[in-house]
Amino acid sequence: MKNYRSIAHSQTVGRVVRHALVPVVSKTITCATLLLAAAAAFAQNVEPFLPNQVRSVSTMPTNGDVNPYGVAFVPNNFQTGTGPLQHGDILVSNFNNKQNLQGTGTTIIRIPSGGSPTVFFQGTAPEGLATGLGVLQAGLVLVTNLPTADGTSATAQPGSLLVINSQGKLIQTITSPEIDGPWDATYVDGGNVAAVFFSNALNGTVSRLIFAVSPTGVKLLSAATIASGYKHQGDPAALFDAPTGLVYDERRDTLFVASTLDNMVFGVRSALERNESDGPGVIVYQDNSHLHGALAMAAAPNDDLLVTNNDVINPDPNQPSEIVEFTKDGQFVKETPVDPNQGGSFGLAANQGQKTTTFAAVDDNTATITISTLNNLE
Repeated sequence: MKNYRSIAHSQTVGRVVRHALVPVVSKTITCATLLLAAAAAFAQNVEPFLPNQVRSVSTMPTNGDVNPYGVAFVPNNFQTGTGPLQHGDILVSNFNNKQNLQGTGTTIIRIPSGGSPTVFFQGTAPEGLATGLGVLQAGLVLVTNLPTADGTSATAQPGSLLVINSQGKLIQTITSPEIDGPWDATYVDGGNVAAVFFSNALNGTVSRLIFAVSPTGVKLLSAATIASGYKHQGDPAALFDAPTGLVYDERRDTLFVASTLDNMVFGVRSALERNESDGPGVIVYQDNSHLHGALAMAAAPNDDLLVTNNDVINPDPNQPSEIVEFTKDGQFVKETPVDPNQGGSFGLAANQGQKTTTFAAVDDNTATITISTLNNLE
């Protein structure tokens, strides 16, 4: 194996990636704050992003896959080519098969702005397409997979990153020592270069891989473990309680990590520059009143963070399947449920357009996704 751990090389690549990504990420970070009803305002005039639910769509394909996990939007700069994907489409990855065995799902569903859902990608069992679903502007769809042989954590495999072209065909399978049960991922897209951060369920670490990107695939340039020490364990109800949700903030060069078993959100500083771990990072949000197994995470256009809960850790039957919104300095803003029963919330994403922002969140319990559209503030 090539030595991808050269510190000098990684620091150089990190600077290149940051330079390439500043126009892309900064535009998102500086987007106008969205405002709901005045009654939703909280202390210190913090205005929430989380909307009310509007549209519900099934994520179950004809093969019966269930347990939708990852959610990603097709961005407006995506090279659509001759494939079915269109700008604004929503993609959803399924983790379970029709027998509801965890880590055996094989499909990615395309949900257009109008019309019925269709299967965009059909893989080969067992794959276990996890929450780390992303779309690169070069015309590629990437998704993490964490397969099992029988739906239990005891047979979980290290998994990989699958690279799929715009026609829905698997073109690459990326493995690395830094990919060890990829439970979630976030993608920092600079066009011809991209950084991918992984949360690993099998060893409780977070890793970063940097790729050169073209429409024909990706080439690994560097790999490093940048955070470690997160609590992790197998769980018959949730498969794993481990570090999960990831959000990268380019302005702060900080990676936010939702750690389920710790029930906290951490911040890993110098995320694009560092080449080694000095622990899990600093605690950003710790809130046992509202966090019940912090899970998947997304950035809201108002610069808040949105985190789902697995309802296995610190459960509260009066707060089932909640999405919690909080500021990056750890202030609670709002929570809203996606299902009246526990265990329904997982993947979520927000996509800001010129005039509106679309918010989508899956419900594992019903194999559906709820989609809301909000007007941007002028």
